[in-house]
Amino acid sequence: MMRASEHGWTLVDRSRHGTRINGSFVQSPTPLSHGQRIELANYTLLYVDEPPETEERTCTDAGTHDQQPAGPLSCFGSMVGRSESSQRIFESLRRMAAHDATILLVGESGTGKELAARGVHDASPRQPGPFIAVNCGGLAEGLVESELFGHEKGAFTSAHRRRKGAFEQADGGTLFLDEIGELPLPAQAKLLRVLESGEVRPVGCDDTLHPSVRVVAATNRNLFEEMEQGRFRADLFFRLAVLMVRIPPLRERMEDLAPAAEAIGSEIGDALEISRAAMDVLATHDFPGNFRELRNVLTRAFVLGGSNIQPESLVLSPWEKATPSTAPPSAARTRLANAERRMIIDSLKRHRGNRSAVARELGMARSTLHYKLQRHQIQPTQSQS
Repeated sequence: MMRASEHGWTLVDRSRHGTRINGSFVQSPTPLSHGQRIELANYTLLYVDEPPETEERTCTDAGTHDQQPAGPLSCFGSMVGRSESSQRIFESLRRMAAHDATILLVGESGTGKELAARGVHDASPRQPGPFIAVNCGGLAEGLVESELFGHEKGAFTSAHRRRKGAFEQADGGTLFLDEIGELPLPAQAKLLRVLESGEVRPVGCDDTLHPSVRVVAATNRNLFEEMEQGRFRADLFFRLAVLMVRIPPLRERMEDLAPAAEAIGSEIGDALEISRAAMDVLATHDFPGNFRELRNVLTRAFVLGGSNIQPESLVLSPWEKATPSTAPPSAARTRLANAERRMIIDSLKRHRGNRSAVARELGMARSTLHYKLQRHQIQPTQSQS
């Protein structure tokens, strides 16, 4: 199904066997750009960009908006973007998808690292195989080896049956290891051995397995700092980073805000519309939570204000009240910025200027904290005052 929006046509896949764009399966409503190849069943179509002649739009007030898009819309899997950096990243990921080398995706939380990994899988020859995602940060330390490599019945007290590990489950496909920087050092050593030998030995088993797996790992940590502190093995880093891609935060590619908001809005509700005034308000926010935060903002607006999203529907921060405020928006933003600045300074005092500890306490990436220190003009001396 094709639907028109301010930025062109969007493909909504409702076929039984899936639709591909340039070799990647469509997993959500995806804006199209000129020259893309659409594959449906036994048919291949070439999309040629023409202005849509329809009154159906995703953004209201679009007719009064004179600013032209910054660049052509590109996509990779479920990722969309107009910025030059996004287009370079998408092209790199397409090239990498054709090979079996391990990939390390680095970037802040919410930038779309799992979407990138899924896109690589869908655009690769391994697409018919499984895509298995494992959050290494959510694994109990005593069960990491069992989760990754599996175990035999009776291998330990609670092993009541044989269990396939993530590597065996991903045989013939792709294994996505998210939050790889959270993996304990003993598990890092065992993962390195598997990556180098290709052999997997389940816990309590004498035999080895040889699953065919392409590994894509991701982290929001600075692994160079982790290696310097002895928390991440250098040999594992270089084994994972055969191909490495940095996924930049949304604030560094704000040209991607409008198409991403429209794509996310289409997933939240078919009738959801984002007014131009609301889009302008979104553009004033720096989105420390990136696209995950954007989804949360739009979901809150949809739930609390309905499908026609206006500026008053937007709650840009969890610290803001969900009820309408009588204060002007600019005053509310100033109060919010002051509260955030005070919170960061107080945390710096508690941790004696240790930025890594502050970032962990506030639940943000260290790079995001560095950006906020600059934005709020917080000097190191203020953390000691």
